[in-house]
Amino acid sequence: MSTQVYETAMSLFRKTRSRAHSFSQRISRTKRPLISTPCMLSYFLIVSIFSVQTVFAQSFPAEKIIQGGTILTMDPSRPNVEAVAVAGGRIIATGTMKELAPYVGPETQIIELTADQMALPGLIEGHGHYLGLGESLMMLRLADVETWEELVERVAQAAEVTPPGQWIIGRGWHQSKWKDVPQPNVEGYPTTDLLDQAAPNHPVLLTHASGHMSMANGYAMRLAGVDEKTTPPAGGEILHDEAGKPIGIFRETAQNLISRVQVRDEMRASAEQRLQRIERAVELAGQECLKHGITSFQDAGTSLAELRWLRRQALAGKLPVRLWMMVRDDMNAIESDLPALKSVGLGNDFFTLRAIKLSIDGALGPHGAWLLEPYQDLPTSVGLNTIPVETVERAAELALQFDCQLCVHAIGDRANRVTLDIFEKALASQPCPTSRRWRIEHAQHLAPSDIPRFGQLGVIASMQGIHCTSDAIFVIQRLGNLRAKNGAYMWRSLVDSGAVVTNGTDAPVEDINPFPSLQATITRRVNEDLVFFPEQALTREEALRSYTIDCAYSAFEESLKGSLTPGKLADIVVVDRNLLTCPAETIGETQVVMTILGGQIVYNSNELPNNLR
Repeated sequence: MSTQVYETAMSLFRKTRSRAHSFSQRISRTKRPLISTPCMLSYFLIVSIFSVQTVFAQSFPAEKIIQGGTILTMDPSRPNVEAVAVAGGRIIATGTMKELAPYVGPETQIIELTADQMALPGLIEGHGHYLGLGESLMMLRLADVETWEELVERVAQAAEVTPPGQWIIGRGWHQSKWKDVPQPNVEGYPTTDLLDQAAPNHPVLLTHASGHMSMANGYAMRLAGVDEKTTPPAGGEILHDEAGKPIGIFRETAQNLISRVQVRDEMRASAEQRLQRIERAVELAGQECLKHGITSFQDAGTSLAELRWLRRQALAGKLPVRLWMMVRDDMNAIESDLPALKSVGLGNDFFTLRAIKLSIDGALGPHGAWLLEPYQDLPTSVGLNTIPVETVERAAELALQFDCQLCVHAIGDRANRVTLDIFEKALASQPCPTSRRWRIEHAQHLAPSDIPRFGQLGVIASMQGIHCTSDAIFVIQRLGNLRAKNGAYMWRSLVDSGAVVTNGTDAPVEDINPFPSLQATITRRVNEDLVFFPEQALTREEALRSYTIDCAYSAFEESLKGSLTPGKLADIVVVDRNLLTCPAETIGETQVVMTILGGQIVYNSNELPNNLR
């Protein structure tokens, strides 16, 4: 069905609704109406809607109808339905099978769900790094490494198949998750000696799982000119041994000392090779999203140059999932270029750029989160403020000027307080009748007195459920029990105070799979022996909202996606179990059966070879 035909039908529906409202007003002015105005309005609307729906169905049959199983719409006006009709990339009707029977035409595809299966709105990754996800699938993956020795062995294996002089790149290691503390070590981090032995003829750069720390070998440090005399940049640290020699561990902004050299070498590749690499990253990230039911991806910071390329891809219809982007670049460049690049719903709703991203601190795992009080296990440190506060204040001014959202990475309680202070001052300077929906990305560790401020200011808490259970093994070690209990991953308290909380994985920091993150949000269970302060868990319905309609709201897209409502995009995922009734401890094992994007089936597990299912 053409877009024009669809818009004509929806226009008819809107006119009918408007006439119903006018009729109700006339009724309400009579002295003694036969029935109440709300009842009359409801009756008139129901009759009118079904009249429009019948005419619409007879003229424009559905391309697909999904029926059977359990269909969860996330639309409070009709939360559960028996069937959903799709045409022209949109949802055209929901209801009972009887109500949707007129939509069945000779070419309508009927998708019959089994009794165990559930259909729900396409899931929205609320905070991730899209190109980073794709690139992570093209490098050494270290998330499952259990010991320092195992990591070294993987680097040695990579060195055997990599030409001498070329970089060995990896990501995902986390020293707090290793079985043993490496020896020797500084603050629990290994020295570079074994890494040098594993790859003496290659520069090695291995990014921490959090993305806020990197490990480099001696070869890489020599290329970067790093030695015992090197001064770390503001907001960064270089770890040294007792003799003053750098051990190869670079915290926060100090990572740039090594990564800029690696990027310089990468840029020596031909333009064609670089283009092939970014195209491959987009393709791999898209495949990974779709097989996990992710139809929209909120990207937490991409450069202007990469955004220009992605924008062109959207216009050419070459993006595999819908992208909502935050720009992260030099402030002067953002001020100059953002007005021309700002886009909403470009490429048939596949590309939106209307947000600015900054990071005011680091991550808790590598002791980079900016705290009000020192770390319990590192009392000489309160973490790192990674960008001048004045820069965040300037970004707030630009966000107001360009009518953009401002998204600030803040993990520590001090980082969150300072960010809320900046938001409050900026928003008061230009009051808005509706929420500007500025966001704090992560909002992981809060001072109790700051929790109500999110709801009061209309600030989105863009959180990631999986971070709680993934990090729990070291959170109490870093913060102490009292601070962890009263301020760590405070989903329940935030929601109860009126804040909108969204969900995601921070991929590639964590696996893009949304279902372990949903399970973590609902259970907060780390393992059989540990549940991390379960009083802060969300209900199943709330958790599903955080991955659908609330996530859409956080991007000003709730009228476009996030629920199975007539008129919205036909982005739908079918899973192998009922997420509302299955045992909570099995939610993380959920498998996607089918992903529908814009009315088209873009992933179908039944069409995969048996060894890939």
